[in-house]
Amino acid sequence: MTELTLQPLPGYSAFPGPVVAVIMDGIGLGPQDASDGVHVAYTPTLDHLFQDKLMFRLKAHGKAVGLPSDGDMGNSEVGHNALGAGRVFAQGAKLVNAAIAGGTLFAGRTWREVMERAGKGGTVHFIGLVSDGNVHSHIDQLYALVDRCAAEKVKRVRVHALIDGRDVGEKSALEYIVPLEQRLAAISGCGLDYRIASGGGRMVTTMDRYNANWQVVENGWKAHVLGEGRRFAAASEAVAAYYAEDPAMTDQYMVSFVVAEGGVPVGTIKDGDAVIFFNFRGDRAIEISRAFEEDVFTEFDRVRRPDVLYAGMMQYDGDALIPKRYLVEPPAIDRTLGEYLCAAGVTSYAISETQKFGHVTYFWNGNKSGYIDRELETYDEVPSDRITFDLRPWMKAAEITDRVIGAVAGGRYKFIRLNLANGDMVGHTGIEPAVRIAVETVDLCLRRILAAVEKAGGIALVTADHGNADCMWTEKKGRRTPMVAHTLNPVPCIIVDYSGSNAFAASGCAEPGLSNVAATICNLLGYRAPEIYDPSLVRLQP
Repeated sequence: MTELTLQPLPGYSAFPGPVVAVIMDGIGLGPQDASDGVHVAYTPTLDHLFQDKLMFRLKAHGKAVGLPSDGDMGNSEVGHNALGAGRVFAQGAKLVNAAIAGGTLFAGRTWREVMERAGKGGTVHFIGLVSDGNVHSHIDQLYALVDRCAAEKVKRVRVHALIDGRDVGEKSALEYIVPLEQRLAAISGCGLDYRIASGGGRMVTTMDRYNANWQVVENGWKAHVLGEGRRFAAASEAVAAYYAEDPAMTDQYMVSFVVAEGGVPVGTIKDGDAVIFFNFRGDRAIEISRAFEEDVFTEFDRVRRPDVLYAGMMQYDGDALIPKRYLVEPPAIDRTLGEYLCAAGVTSYAISETQKFGHVTYFWNGNKSGYIDRELETYDEVPSDRITFDLRPWMKAAEITDRVIGAVAGGRYKFIRLNLANGDMVGHTGIEPAVRIAVETVDLCLRRILAAVEKAGGIALVTADHGNADCMWTEKKGRRTPMVAHTLNPVPCIIVDYSGSNAFAASGCAEPGLSNVAATICNLLGYRAPEIYDPSLVRLQP
C-alpha cells in the first residue's frame, strides 16, 4: 500500500465540512446563442458560478480523454475514467484501431476460435451499433472485421445492425445501412454469403444498461437469436418503411426488425455459430453479454439459448469477467483517486440515478465493479424512470439532491460525489423545451446543494463530464436539425470554498482537462496529489 500513500499538503488547515464534487452530466460551455440549451435556460446559480475566480474551462473530448483525435466527442465513460484516474488512458476506439492496424486482434486466441467455428460450418454473427459515432463503435471497425472474414474465406456472415441516431444524426440510419448492404453484397458470391439479418433502434433493441429495462435486451434477443419481429426483405427497406409510417420516429427508437427471404429469417443465431458484439464501450454491452453467457438466467425467457462462441470487442466488466472472451484488451487503469482516498482512510459517498450510477462508481474507479473499501465507502443508486426522458426531464435530480443534502449534514463523509444526469439524457432527445427544463432542474438542485455545503463549511467542485445540452440543434441553409449527440465543447469546473480555512488560487495549469480534477480534489482534501497525476487546477497560497 506504500505506493498509494497520500502525503499531507503543507500549510493546509483542516475544516469540518466535506468536499462535494457535482458532475453535471452533459452540461458544456456552448456558443451562448439560441442553440445553446444551457445558455437559454434560466440558470441563476450557474450564471453566478461562471463568474467565480476559480472557474476553469476543461477539455472533455478527443485526446484529452484518451480518444484517437480531437475530432472525437467525449462521453460519460471516458469522462468519468479521466475524472477518477487523474491521468489519461488510451480508450476503446483508440485501442481497437491499434489492434486492427497492428494485426494483434486477428492474431489473438479469441479471433482464432471464431475462425475455428466458422471452419466447422458455423455462421459468424456481428451485433453492434452501425454508425461512425465513435462512442460505442465505429463502422470502419466493423468493415475491418467483415473484410477479414472474407479474406479468411468465412462462408457465412450475418450482421445484426443496431441503429444509432444518438451519437450521429437522429435520422441518419440509411447513411450507414445502405453502404453496409452494398459492401456485404460485393463480398457475397463465390461461395460467400454476407448479409444484414436483423436490427432496431439502440434505445429499444439490445443496448440497455445498468438493468434499467431488460425488455430492451429481450427485444434484441428475439430479433437476433429467435428471428422474431417485423419482417422485411432488407434492412434499408425496414428503415425506409418506418420513416414513411411515422415521420416523427427517430433512429434510436426504431422498432426491431428481422430480414427474411421467402418468409424465413436469413440469420437466426444457432448452435455452432460464433457471435461477436463489436461495440467497444461497455455499459450497453454487458446485459446482452450476460444473456448469451449465463447458464442460470432469470431476466427474461430466452426460449432457447444456442451453443455459440460469444465474444465482445473488449471485456466490458473486468471484475465480473463479462464477457469471458474478447478481442481487445481494455485499458488497465490503476491507482485511481478512490484507491488513494481509501488508503488514506477518507470516507466517501457516491450517488446517482440508475442511468449514471455506474459512472460515479465503476467508471470512476477505473472500470472496476464493487467497493474498494466497504468500511469507508457508500454507493447509493436511485432507480431511474422507465420513460423517455423528454417526458420527465427532471428525472431523479430532486431525490438525489435530497440524499446529498442529508449526507452533507450528517457529517460522516469527507468526500461526496454525485452525477445529475439530466443534461445528457434529456439532451439526447433533442426536444428543446425538455432540454431547458433539464438544465433548469440541475441549476435548482445545484443551488440547494451549495447551500448545504455552505452551511456545513465545506468545499464544492462543480464540473461536467462532456457537453450535450449546450447544443440543441444545428442550422444549415435556414433549416434546423436537432442535435442529439455529445458536443466538442469544453466543460466548466468551478471551485467554491465555503470553509474559510485555506486560500486556494488557480495554479495556471496549461490546457486543463478532466484528468486534472483528481489532483485538484486531493489538494482540496488536504493532500499532495500523487506524482503520476496530471497537475492540480489549484495551489494553496501561504
